Amino acid sequence: MENLSDNAHTSFEEIRENYLRICENIENAAVKSNRADRPRLMAVTKTVAPERINYAIELGADLLGENRVQEYMEKRENYSPAEVHFIGSLQSNKVKYIIDKVSMIHSVDNLHLAEEINRRAEQHGLVMDILAEVNIGEEETKSGVSAQNVTEFCGQLAELKNIRLRGLMTIPPPGCPESTFAEMQQLFERLKSGLDAKENVKIDTLSMGMSGDYETAVKYGSTIVRIGSALFGYRKYL
Repeated sequence: MENLSDNAHTSFEEIRENYLRICENIENAAVKSNRADRPRLMAVTKTVAPERINYAIELGADLLGENRVQEYMEKRENYSPAEVHFIGSLQSNKVKYIIDKVSMIHSVDNLHLAEEINRRAEQHGLVMDILAEVNIGEEETKSGVSAQNVTEFCGQLAELKNIRLRGLMTIPPPGCPESTFAEMQQLFERLKSGLDAKENVKIDTLSMGMSGDYETAVKYGSTIVRIGSALFGYRKYL
């Protein structure tokens, strides 16, 4: 299991201050953008010890983002009640471990993975909410479908009966222009207008924005911002 002590230098009081500052920044960004809604703050818990996660939950962080299957399986019994989404790269052979333990999978980037999620969900008698991952910067080191293939890919996902397509997820390139976020917003709106009438599709989620760019993401319609280091402090990932 990953070392969970790398962020121990961040005190509980610092986590509290970080949480309050992030919430204020999200609110201010939403007001400036004239948004009627407010995005959800997701606490990204990769390598964070359960006691720190539980403290963030006490503060009001009721949505957690897990990146690694094994780490999540080892930590989950120690969590306070909270909604959990899986946001990391997911191998099809690991789907069976989390299919009934998370409420949404953000990182669906190929049809084979989607079909395995669909198959495992059917076995459990459930419908799994998913997001299609978009490689908006067309970076070779990142997974996700290209912007050009989003419509076709999402159309294929919409045909699977035991998954529910809820929208899109992306990790924009560091330092990218705001036009990249605007492009994602446009893709999301087009998807909503094109597929939302299908029975097992409910396009309402745009997962975009992390510790370094979440305020920009709020400006461009993100409904979930995924915050790790800005909340829990820098972690050295192993």
